[in-house]
Amino acid sequence: MKELIIHTITVFMGFFAIMNPIANTPIFLGLTNGNDRDTVKSVAFRSVLIAFFIVATFAISGKVIFDLFGITLYALRITGGILVFLIGFHMLQGDSTHGKTKEKANSDAQKDAALSVAVSPLAMPILAGPGTIATAMNFATTGGFYETIITIVAFGLLCALTYFLFVFGERFVKAVGPSALNVITRMMGLILAVIGMQMLIEGIEQAYKALFI
Repeated sequence: MKELIIHTITVFMGFFAIMNPIANTPIFLGLTNGNDRDTVKSVAFRSVLIAFFIVATFAISGKVIFDLFGITLYALRITGGILVFLIGFHMLQGDSTHGKTKEKANSDAQKDAALSVAVSPLAMPILAGPGTIATAMNFATTGGFYETIITIVAFGLLCALTYFLFVFGERFVKAVGPSALNVITRMMGLILAVIGMQMLIEGIEQAYKALFI
């Protein structure tokens, strides 16, 4: 029971750090700028829903994907660890966008065109990017059925939190302020870098045991 609780906290913090809904809120506001309230809510809901299904699919079928493509768990952990560490490193430098471009929605465009940003770039790659997917597969494949369920539920809770921040994002950013937002981003970057390094160390250790012992 204690191990499951620790696993739950680790999974949620890992997802929170890599998806960083607080830092992504200004990006969302930029992408939905000029849209009415209902459209903003629709974009927020669609983006988190699509991101949830993407991550849940990889968390559930991760082992099948491994078998299909001949991927080993330690290879994923090494690659994912490097990727997660680099994202965290860039966040420590003050870069919360990870190389993503902001696209401003045209206020005169049709609603369907405005909603298209929910799929890309919001759902993928901002919310469910390579680092998030690698993290989900890593957490889900470290244990059995319960670990997979915990991974999915934890990400679902984070998606709900992200939706709340997106919908009330303008008030949140004004309340927190740019300086505090920058500090939070760097803190998440540090946590993310540590998680990435831990994944890398575990992957190297498993690779050594599998290849040389």
